[in-house]
Amino acid sequence: MQPGLSVIVHGPDPQGRLGELLDSLSAQPFAESEVIVAAVGDWARQQAERRAAEDSRMVVLPLPEGTSDGVARAAGAARATGRWLHFVHAKDGLPAGALRIVADRTTELGDSADVLVVDHVRSTWQNSGAPGGDGRFLARVGRRAVPLADSPQLLRMTPVLGNRVMRADFWRSPDVHADIAGEDVLDDEAYTALAVLLHAGAIASVDQVAYEIRDLREQSLPPVAPAQRYAVIDRYERLHRLLDGRDGRDAPDGPKSVLYDVMVRDLLRTFARGGMPEPVAREFFRRASRAAVRRRPSHHQRPAGLDGIRHSLLEEDAYTKYRAFQAANQKRREVRSVVAAGRRQVGAKLRDHRYRRALSEPVDAELAVFSAYWDRGVACNPAAIAAKLTELAPHIHPVWVVSRHKAALLPPGTDHIVAGTRRYWDVMARAKYLVNNVNFPNSVVKRPDAIHLQTHHGTPLKRMGLDQLDFPAASKGLDFEALLARIDKWDYSVSANSHSTRMWERAYPSRYTPLDYGYPRNDVFYSATAADVRAIRDRLGIAPGRRAVLYAPTHRDYEAGWTPRLDLASLADRLGEDTVLLVRGHYFYGGAASPLAGLRRSGRVIDVSSYDPVEDLSLAADALVTDYSSIMFDYANLNRPIVIYADDWETYAKTRGVYFDLTAEAPGHVARTQEELAAVFESEAWRDEASLKSLTAFRRRFCEFDDGRAAERVVRRVFLGESEESLPPVAPVDERTPAPAPSEATA
Repeated sequence: MQPGLSVIVHGPDPQGRLGELLDSLSAQPFAESEVIVAAVGDWARQQAERRAAEDSRMVVLPLPEGTSDGVARAAGAARATGRWLHFVHAKDGLPAGALRIVADRTTELGDSADVLVVDHVRSTWQNSGAPGGDGRFLARVGRRAVPLADSPQLLRMTPVLGNRVMRADFWRSPDVHADIAGEDVLDDEAYTALAVLLHAGAIASVDQVAYEIRDLREQSLPPVAPAQRYAVIDRYERLHRLLDGRDGRDAPDGPKSVLYDVMVRDLLRTFARGGMPEPVAREFFRRASRAAVRRRPSHHQRPAGLDGIRHSLLEEDAYTKYRAFQAANQKRREVRSVVAAGRRQVGAKLRDHRYRRALSEPVDAELAVFSAYWDRGVACNPAAIAAKLTELAPHIHPVWVVSRHKAALLPPGTDHIVAGTRRYWDVMARAKYLVNNVNFPNSVVKRPDAIHLQTHHGTPLKRMGLDQLDFPAASKGLDFEALLARIDKWDYSVSANSHSTRMWERAYPSRYTPLDYGYPRNDVFYSATAADVRAIRDRLGIAPGRRAVLYAPTHRDYEAGWTPRLDLASLADRLGEDTVLLVRGHYFYGGAASPLAGLRRSGRVIDVSSYDPVEDLSLAADALVTDYSSIMFDYANLNRPIVIYADDWETYAKTRGVYFDLTAEAPGHVARTQEELAAVFESEAWRDEASLKSLTAFRRRFCEFDDGRAAERVVRRVFLGESEESLPPVAPVDERTPAPAPSEATA
């Protein structure tokens, strides 16, 4: 049976949005439709194939990396079998109920219309579901299918294909296909969106929201050739010729006038965006002026106010006057913001004047600044990179930023600076390299010739960055504009797996280069020896032959303070005398009156909350128990058992937001109560075949790039400038040999 509607999802997986779109489609059951996923690149293909395995309506059409949107659209349309076609870009969305709205309306229309236009909402990183502004045009059409001449205002609708659904026979008709399939317009979505309205014999509407345009934050700014600038003018010249030449008749006055207004507005907006070299800007303005004069309909009335002045200057080809007009408007805006500008100037003066002076000095190519966890000390990925830097590039001098009260805890001989001091501003200004696993303060200037390396400090299960917008319990008043300003300083972003790369891409959208090299701090999981494991256990006081279970819970954003989730005394009793609990987290009860005091004295519970580095604790443990801490992703490198204690998973997921369902994709058994947790260890299920199978799948997904040589790859690429091709390749997960387990490390 021929489906009534083909939804053609096309494109790569920008900032991890494709999965959300496909999930929303799966959640909208409608048997008489099909979903063609023209998936560009391996990651998009994997996301699509995973969903298609559970939804028989989905057909995956893999396309090579770099396939353009126009080519992907065409490939999807060629594969589609439905009577109507709805093109949906992979970055965009379909609101709940949209599939039913479109399917019902197209069924009702049959062949009485060529194009169905729908309303849309628009989402950005700041807000979601804002009205798109097209509703007023749709409301005038009503339920009738009308020619464009009767509703020319439809040409003012946002020019994207997602808000117009085409009858398949119309889309494939010779006239339409010949017009929109040309090499010069295939990837011009705005042209195609307007052209289908000009070609259509009848247009219908539905005055309901059935599409979501997502304006993602741009992550790259490729150079724009002059020909690409002028192509905007050529677009409208072609549209006017199409309108004039249709059926050999004169163009209707209504569509001609509206198309002219749309053209002039778009040309002026393109010019106002700037970014054009002066000769290109002059030529663009000249060509736009000629188009405005040549295509102006008779009796056309210019708009009133400032827009009318802009139109007049464009038609006069008054480039110099237009620039003066722009400058005057800019001056008015500056006057209105003078108070804010004054505050910024005062703030700049209050920040160290020495810093400003130092910023004018040359960058020191042999100076690198490191910081971890908001200036806590030598730790995490920055520490591993600094150590490898000393080995491979000893000419580069590392300096650590550390808070005043942590300075005494630094390893002997560590060169360091304390935030806010005179030397701090001097070093921060001159350093070629800035390395951090969080962000440097807003006041730190990113010089064009400096390199900012963001290492992160975990694999994201919980929502991060811009994805916290919908979770106020997690964001707690986070200034997202300031966050974006900080991430715009990044040059490189280190990642341990493809999941992280994609989630960073959407949570921290900017123009940095992802480094899929693995986490340097996890290199030790492949370099540590049996002697290293024994030495760590000796330092921790773990007697030979005892089983060590590391318990590392995470923080809850929805709790004002810390709430113990396990009765450790009871759990220790259940696990027996031969088990030691290494507790990494908040102090549990503290003080001499603590019910754990006796257990601590017996060596059955060891509080390791302040022990660093945490990698030592992982090497010492036979198994890990955690809830939602990212330590699970690092520990999985060791190929040792992991048990998830998820007593409040639903609450955590709802308040913090998560990227995937950990209870369904866990690295081992999932316990929902303390009784279940104890039973997992008592029954030996913690290391059974099912646990091993889950761990293997988890390792392949989340330890993808961690093979023991991450720090080397980072240093060679970022500090020594070696090419990607010359770096050590990532070893397959199944070919790696992690550090020996404690049971294998016995003397």
